[in-house]
Amino acid sequence: MKTPLYPSTILMTADTVGSVWTYALELTRAVAAHGTNVALATMGEPMSEEQRAQAESISNLTVYESEYKLEWMDAPWEDVEKAGEWLLQLRDQVQPDLIHLNHLSFGSLDWGRPVLAVIHSCVLSWWRAVKQEEAPKKWNRYSDMVRKGLQAADVVVAPTQAMMHQAEELYGPFKHSAVVYNGRGQQYFQFGRKEPFVFSLGRVWDEAKNISMLAHIASDLQWPVYIAGEGKHPETGEAMELDNVHFLGQLTNKEVTDWLSRASIYALPAKYEPFGLTVLEAAMSGCALVVGKTESMAEVWGNAARYVDPASADELRDTIANLIEDEFCRNIMACRAVKRSHGFTADQMAQDYSYLYGQLIEAPISVSK
Repeated sequence: MKTPLYPSTILMTADTVGSVWTYALELTRAVAAHGTNVALATMGEPMSEEQRAQAESISNLTVYESEYKLEWMDAPWEDVEKAGEWLLQLRDQVQPDLIHLNHLSFGSLDWGRPVLAVIHSCVLSWWRAVKQEEAPKKWNRYSDMVRKGLQAADVVVAPTQAMMHQAEELYGPFKHSAVVYNGRGQQYFQFGRKEPFVFSLGRVWDEAKNISMLAHIASDLQWPVYIAGEGKHPETGEAMELDNVHFLGQLTNKEVTDWLSRASIYALPAKYEPFGLTVLEAAMSGCALVVGKTESMAEVWGNAARYVDPASADELRDTIANLIEDEFCRNIMACRAVKRSHGFTADQMAQDYSYLYGQLIEAPISVSK
């Protein structure tokens, strides 16, 4: 059997304001087993103290930090151009075997290396799901830049088949494509004695997460509702007001693990969630799951979650209330979630990416569509 090729060094991009940071660190830790080092170029905002400590704890990771605006931010294109120049300088400095982009418009740069680009989410698919309409014309440049970047990449990866279908419809055709499910390390999550409360976690300011609807129905539930996450929009500074709930704000990873270990029900009635790392973390922690009924959520969780119409507060209230009242059913759903989560480990994610990396290093590329 032919020995698989593993890259010695990867240049990877990540931002510091969302779950891509968690994904990038999880993947970096896992590919260490294959002898792969990762040079991580960060954008968006300065790293937090916790993020800095996380990065320093990973032996095969070197971080190169910047504050360039991300593609979805207001008037980003001057920053995006400068970021591209900076990334090419990093390529010359790092001399990577391949480029792993978690940003969408950089694929068309003159890399001189194989390029893998991951579409974790995008503005156009977000707009369709959340606003039920096409994105306004002000996003035309974004659309053009993303399309150009993805079509230039040697392979485009999405975290679900549902996200890939949307990406191909909006930005395709691609040279090659593949679906690689996200993963987390089970060792970071634990089962505690379950307590009578509902928990949710996410960017509270993001309309797609729909956390405000959970707050809206919270007073009708027998159990208290605790919500954690970033309450202020990173650009406008506008804070989301949440009534009827206990808002915990931004928690450390250790605090999140503790809350998930004790929560009986995890609720995220999202309108748009291409994969949902927080849902996976809740499943690994033995929570019964209540999530928005979207194509991607159904693909990932099958019968291991209860689904609600993201537009129906009544359905959300009734579904959570039924789980609160029925301990047996709640325990069954928690067990299903745990079992399903075993299919989404960091090691499996690393194996899938390493296979793609190996194919990219070996020319010609033969990634199956």
